[in-house]
Amino acid sequence: MNEAETRAEYIDPALKAAGWGVIEGSRVLREYPITLGRIEGLGRRSKPLIADYVLVYRNHKLAVIEAKAWDEHLTEGVEQAKDYAAKLAIRFTYATHGQGIYGIDMETGKEGEVPQYPSPDELWNLTFAKQNDWRDRFSVVPFEDKGGSHPSRYYQDIAVERVMQAMAENKPRILLTLATGTGKTFIAFQIAWKLFHSRWNLSREPSRRPRILFLADRNILADQAYNAFSAFPEDALVRIEPDDIRKKGKVPKNGSLFFTIFQTFMSGPGDTPYFGEYPPDFFDFIVIDECHRGGANDESNWRGILEYFAPAVQLGLTATPKRKDNVDTYAYFGEPVYIYSLKDGINDGFLTPFKVKQISTTLDEYIYTPDDTLVEGEIEAKKRYTESDFNKIIEIKEREKKRVEIFMGQINQNEKTLVFCATQDHALAVRDLVNQMKVSTDPNYCQRVTANDGELGEQHLRDFQDNEKTIPTTLTTSQKLSTGVDARNIRNIVLMRPINSMIEFKQIIGRGTRLYDGKDYFTIYDFVKAHHHFSDPEWDGEPIEPEPRPEDKTVPPSPQPADRVREEPVEYVKRKRIKVRNVSMSLGHLPLAFSVEPRLSDP
Repeated sequence: MNEAETRAEYIDPALKAAGWGVIEGSRVLREYPITLGRIEGLGRRSKPLIADYVLVYRNHKLAVIEAKAWDEHLTEGVEQAKDYAAKLAIRFTYATHGQGIYGIDMETGKEGEVPQYPSPDELWNLTFAKQNDWRDRFSVVPFEDKGGSHPSRYYQDIAVERVMQAMAENKPRILLTLATGTGKTFIAFQIAWKLFHSRWNLSREPSRRPRILFLADRNILADQAYNAFSAFPEDALVRIEPDDIRKKGKVPKNGSLFFTIFQTFMSGPGDTPYFGEYPPDFFDFIVIDECHRGGANDESNWRGILEYFAPAVQLGLTATPKRKDNVDTYAYFGEPVYIYSLKDGINDGFLTPFKVKQISTTLDEYIYTPDDTLVEGEIEAKKRYTESDFNKIIEIKEREKKRVEIFMGQINQNEKTLVFCATQDHALAVRDLVNQMKVSTDPNYCQRVTANDGELGEQHLRDFQDNEKTIPTTLTTSQKLSTGVDARNIRNIVLMRPINSMIEFKQIIGRGTRLYDGKDYFTIYDFVKAHHHFSDPEWDGEPIEPEPRPEDKTVPPSPQPADRVREEPVEYVKRKRIKVRNVSMSLGHLPLAFSVEPRLSDP
């Protein structure tokens, strides 16, 4: 008797006899997909993890069952059963061949044969021995999955469950750490959905719906969240904006879900910030997006907002594991109730792998010689200018032109690309160089998106994020696009400025990790030795070297010219900097481009 027959004739009836799928609120999920399988390139994935059975009661996954054929040994599936239960953070798991049942308690380590499957109520009481009224109320509210068209991923279920558990235990500060691109806004939505429909609020009595605040530090993040919460009633959603406040003469208070940015709350007439117009206990629950970026920083004015609304339960969302440059975040919120790393996401197949191309030239460092033409400023003789100086202290047009020429020659110019530059002026210069070298005939092929570009820049970003649009294809930026760019089809990230912070490095890498059909990997073009971050013990994802794409191109080294090319300098900035021109440019001793060898650790 094969496995399918064993399941149909013995396992399914045994589950039914125990009440699974019979008792109201109980479900049996068959062939439950846990992971998608890591993307391996050329349209292939590794084998996904699929559980034979997952037992669900009151919207909680309570057990996993691994089934084997009738003539297999009873414990043949034990290792798989344990692996799946650990992945799903489920306490009880079972292996069976239809003739017997072998049970494992993942919490106590106790295992052995059991006479029958526990009923839904028995398994619930085993899992949740301590009674908690709010946990029971939360469990009544199912996930909002748009009628099954938007199912949650296993780690999202765990994240929501951990937050709801912390809230049921009256914890005032909660932290979630999940890699960029894993759906933190989706998780926040599901948490708010459960709070809204269970009528949780600070009184801890289900007497009214909660008032929930989603707080970000960028308008694009607040707008994305506002749109992601569209399943709520329209009159429940409120976007708090300065113009609207000034027009009405007061802050909005009618609603259940409020979305704004720190800067709006900190502004206001005179010395009175707008957040002070709300009572300290007005909000029951506050979500702080990208909380490592200042919201919990002791030296930040934003901290005043969080302290003012101290009565509210506050949930911090971050993509950055604990390290020395964000310990303040962890000191404020405490240790995360759940962590899902970049490495986890790539290995599970929910994030796209990446490869790295290091690029070196003879002008990665520069010492002035009398042969070079000093256009502006005062230069120090014999001073060695390094990467951190370029485009901030010293500008060399030939250097930037060569770098743009190199990456434009290697990328597929039809693929969406982000270029990170040293300053807004540098981003402007690189934009112009890209448009001068592009193959495309569209004048809007490359656009700059920085703080100085205002609403026009925001429109360029929206067009770039639209997967149905191909223009603009490339964006240049300085700081602005390191977070908040939810564009799934980014294939190239070009680093033309130093990335000194691991937090920022992870955010930038995260711009390319989102899944998209036909996207096997994305490529990081590293001009600034940012690849050294991969050696940091805090780094949790490794580059790969997939099969080369047919469209990959190699640019031959440029010969050292006998006569230096004479070019007029480009005025990149208005303020005075050192500007040098007529500097020859060639490739250095390193190859033009090579991939960092992966140091893959065991999953």
